[in-house]
Amino acid sequence: MHSKKLMLRRRTFLGAGLSAAMAATGVSCGGGGRGAGWRFFTAAEAQTVEAICEQIIPADRDAGASQAGVVDYIDIQLTRHFKRYQKTYRQGIAAVDRASRAKFGKRFAELAAGQQSEALIDVEENSRTFFDLILTHTRQGFYGDPRHGGNRNMASWKMLGLPFPPVRGRQRYGEGQPKVG
Repeated sequence: MHSKKLMLRRRTFLGAGLSAAMAATGVSCGGGGRGAGWRFFTAAEAQTVEAICEQIIPADRDAGASQAGVVDYIDIQLTRHFKRYQKTYRQGIAAVDRASRAKFGKRFAELAAGQQSEALIDVEENSRTFFDLILTHTRQGFYGDPRHGGNRNMASWKMLGLPFPPVRGRQRYGEGQPKVG
């Protein structure tokens, strides 16, 4: 009986720990929050940012920004290291959608690829600060280390033919070292 009680408490504890971990990381089974698991972006903002990033690094025979999780990277970093850019992103995304509606009658994410490209030229000319920022963050999310939220499945590293770089301190002693004697 004692071991059965212990097992039940341990399972309850582990279940509670899993629930707490999921809540802390923003994982959910749906509903609530900003929607679709975004930390900073609304669902509509995420669609716009994804469309912009895909225009910057489109998919071809290799993965583009969308498949590499660039929007995830930007979203995560806007709640961490890029907090100072939150206002710039909110204003920039709104400006992109306003300009797209004025010119084409639709949100940026709803435009055809050619129209998106045309709209981005206007953004580059009229919202240079935002354009330079999202261009830089798109590159970082595509080419950076996957542990920061982008470059999903090492998409850009595979495209470039780079080997997976080892994490410093993780190589066992003696591995890769020349044998002595």
